[in-house]
Amino acid sequence: MLCDGTVDCKDGSDELPDVCGRALCKADEFGCTSGRCVLAQFRCNGMDDCGDGSDEVGCPLCPLGWFRCLDSEACHPETRRCDGVRDCPNGADEAAELCGTLSTPPRTCPSSDFQCGTGECIPQSWRCDRFSDCNDGSDEKECDRDECQEGNAGCSHLCVDLPWGFVCDCPEGMRLVRDTQCEDIDECLEPDVCSQLCVNLNGTHRCECHQGYLKSPKTGECIARGREAMVVFSCDSGIRLLDPSTGKYREISGSLAGAGAIAADIPGNALYWGAPKLGSIYRTAQEGAAVTTPVLNGVGSPQGVAVDWVHRLLYWTDSLARSVNVASLDGDRRKVLIGGLSEPWGVAVQPLSGFLFWSDAGTPARIERAGMDGRGRVTLVSSGVKRPVAIALDPTQPFLYWVDSQLHCISRVGLDGQHRKMILESKDYLGRPFALAVFESRMFWSGDDQHSIYSASKLNGSDLRELVSNVSPRGLVLIHPVLQPEGWNACAGERAVCEFLCVPAPPAHTGAPGFTCLEPGAQHLTQNSSTSLPPPPPPPSPSLCCDAPGTDGTFFSILALIVVLCLLLIGCLVWWWRVEFSSTTSISLHESTFLKQSWDPVEPQSWHETSEREDTFLRLEADID
Repeated sequence: MLCDGTVDCKDGSDELPDVCGRALCKADEFGCTSGRCVLAQFRCNGMDDCGDGSDEVGCPLCPLGWFRCLDSEACHPETRRCDGVRDCPNGADEAAELCGTLSTPPRTCPSSDFQCGTGECIPQSWRCDRFSDCNDGSDEKECDRDECQEGNAGCSHLCVDLPWGFVCDCPEGMRLVRDTQCEDIDECLEPDVCSQLCVNLNGTHRCECHQGYLKSPKTGECIARGREAMVVFSCDSGIRLLDPSTGKYREISGSLAGAGAIAADIPGNALYWGAPKLGSIYRTAQEGAAVTTPVLNGVGSPQGVAVDWVHRLLYWTDSLARSVNVASLDGDRRKVLIGGLSEPWGVAVQPLSGFLFWSDAGTPARIERAGMDGRGRVTLVSSGVKRPVAIALDPTQPFLYWVDSQLHCISRVGLDGQHRKMILESKDYLGRPFALAVFESRMFWSGDDQHSIYSASKLNGSDLRELVSNVSPRGLVLIHPVLQPEGWNACAGERAVCEFLCVPAPPAHTGAPGFTCLEPGAQHLTQNSSTSLPPPPPPPSPSLCCDAPGTDGTFFSILALIVVLCLLLIGCLVWWWRVEFSSTTSISLHESTFLKQSWDPVEPQSWHETSEREDTFLRLEADID
């Protein structure tokens, strides 16, 4: 008690300088034997603060959670015992006989975790976060050190030391998961990364082109091999062929009253176009003698025309009969596929996969898909669309583009109804559009009010160009061999013998292209067999999801009439109930949706992006091969 640095006597005589031989220390200080005064909190902290070790005399060996080296009497945290690093001069803290008998278990935590002095594992991100997570608080000790120097602090890639703790980071092209691990970002899941094929790499990606295209060393765009594509358009003065590189055009066919939508049979060197005012569809040669021949007469008002160059078929929309129709290219046999529409307009076909697409510009406006035999009808777009007057398929990606003359915009959607996006909106350049086409990395359209043909990037609508002006264009089609590659003709097999008309059908679950025999008659189609021989290469283009059962306009008309009558009956019952019993009944009608759509420029929505993009691209590439 005498001269121990603590005043025990009321007068302090037990700690007087003349008695103890040193200066009197303050109440919150400890008096060292050497005469030095240190803070009382330094007493028994495991370190020699007095210089003579007197502040550690009579103390426990080390504070709780610390251990003492026998050769130096220095104290270290328990977390440093048996951690693989020698802290005591003689290495006693790492001795095998000691580490094998410790009550604290040896390190068993993964490198991404921190092991507490008491053995439990916690995430490295909890280390030095100013909150004690270990039972012994060891996760908040020695937080002034650089954790990144110790096994990169468990970070798989980059470690950033902070004044208090650390944080893991990832290089470009990767993202952080579980606080410490980096994983690759698949940029190819984003539809607009590349104009054709996308190859995902570790931390990055690479854009590639389909067979028949070359990548430009300057822009990285995919350019079709051979000569530049030619643009064919119809106008009041006839059919014209435009060279985009020079802006010059020449006449293919003379004046025809009201020439409208136009389609090409590139392998057959023929052009087909509709004349709504005449109720006919005509044919002429792309090159050579300009002989115009009527192929089909009495077809109502043909607004859209498409050619199946593989099965030698012609498809068109009839806004007067409100139907989608099919016929042989010579016009001898014809058939109504889809009836009961509002105002069918644009039409497009994908013969290598057996799918048919059309737009309905009436009320309600919508864009739909079915097999080329009319079965499996599915709605792709039903909201945020007013008057889709033209549609076009991207020949190298699974997208359908359309132009809306009322909303003055060009948009696109995946062939499964997902990844919807507005590409370009402009009243100046899309005031009254008529036709649309997609090729390479660009989209092309004709503007009747601007009397011009334009093109722009198909990814974002940038780099807008005027190809020709003062021509009053209407129908539009591009001519290049790569646009219509060879494909397996499902109607050419020995078993595909139809009495009237053979049309392709979407591939079955086996992926084999099928066919359907149509019977004559003006009503909706009647199907016969839809089987075929196993297909030789190349395989069909991307198979699409889930075909729904076919429906026709008569069925919907009857169904609509039944619904109206039911509603009228319910209304009468409600009125009678209110009059008789003074009670009210509310009827809520809930909207139903046909198919999930992705981002909508008019009605923004958030959709989950499930993509089988690589498989789709591989199948597309095989089709082009």
